[in-house]
Amino acid sequence: MEFSATQIALLLGGKVLGDGNRKVSDVAPIETAQTHQLSFVTDAQYLPYLDKTNAGVVMITASLLEVESQKSKVESRKSKVESATLILVDNARSAMGHLLQLVAKAMNPARQGVEQPSFISEGVSVPDDAYIGAFAYIGKNVRLGKGVQIYPHCYIGDNVQIGDYTVLYAGVKVYYNCQIGQDCILHAGVVIGADGFGFEPDAQGVNQKIPQIGNVIIEDDVEIGANTTIDRAMMGSTRVKRNTKIDNLVQVGHNVQIGQSDFLCAQVGIAGSTTIGDHCILAGQVGVAGHIEITDNCVFGAQSGVASSVRKQGTYQGSPSFDALQWRKASVVFKQLPEMWKQLNTKN
Repeated sequence: MEFSATQIALLLGGKVLGDGNRKVSDVAPIETAQTHQLSFVTDAQYLPYLDKTNAGVVMITASLLEVESQKSKVESRKSKVESATLILVDNARSAMGHLLQLVAKAMNPARQGVEQPSFISEGVSVPDDAYIGAFAYIGKNVRLGKGVQIYPHCYIGDNVQIGDYTVLYAGVKVYYNCQIGQDCILHAGVVIGADGFGFEPDAQGVNQKIPQIGNVIIEDDVEIGANTTIDRAMMGSTRVKRNTKIDNLVQVGHNVQIGQSDFLCAQVGIAGSTTIGDHCILAGQVGVAGHIEITDNCVFGAQSGVASSVRKQGTYQGSPSFDALQWRKASVVFKQLPEMWKQLNTKN
């Protein structure tokens, strides 16, 4: 399906510079885009690609061209910019995201109906606009919201609640008594509600299992990446609050409380009974100790180790983590230690 630059601009509230009738049928990065493709520029470092891109249409943050036009270096570029088909928007990344949402819905529209073979416990009501894929298992007393999409090979345990328009991709497992809100996305292989890691040695030193009788509550508009696991609470609930986004291969321990609008990147591990505030970012491979608290608006750089409570908003790095600026200064010194040690021994 083809769309003209004018049609796209109307959809996104943008302004066309150039041939508004030029049509595109695909999207691609500006470095590799061809004449039938739409690309975008949202950062000044990509402006040089306007000289050589083959993209049919380029969506660009308008303020970038305003800044660029003030630079004498770009006189040779002006003819290319002015002749290209551009769509000027306030924020190209945001506009592209909105456009891709529409494209994604067109490419993978919501499904309806119940495929066979699948198992749905007696008494479970499946909304008319819901989808249950082949080999899915739906346990007793499960409550399914409108438009729910449950792909093949999913397991939904007894007493689970799933909100409206939530999508569970292939192979998701949701253990008994857990709750998932509306407009959530759980990617392939996610496990919600497996037992928390709770054991206690007895008098003979044998590790005895502590039953995990709580559940997991996932609030609205949460996305969880492939093969991420969120353990059920020993008592009470492990909770992920609304609008939080969790990457692939993340481990969330029992009784953890994750705040609103957080980002947890790949391979983050959070030990049990820890509380994380709102609007926090945990970059890749961040490890968080158990039974601590992290306040709102904290950022932890990749591979940070959070060993104790963090009560001050800020950016942290290192293991154990501390202020990122101080960590960068310390890293410079650390790399110089061998030479410093050599010089110290030579003087002595």
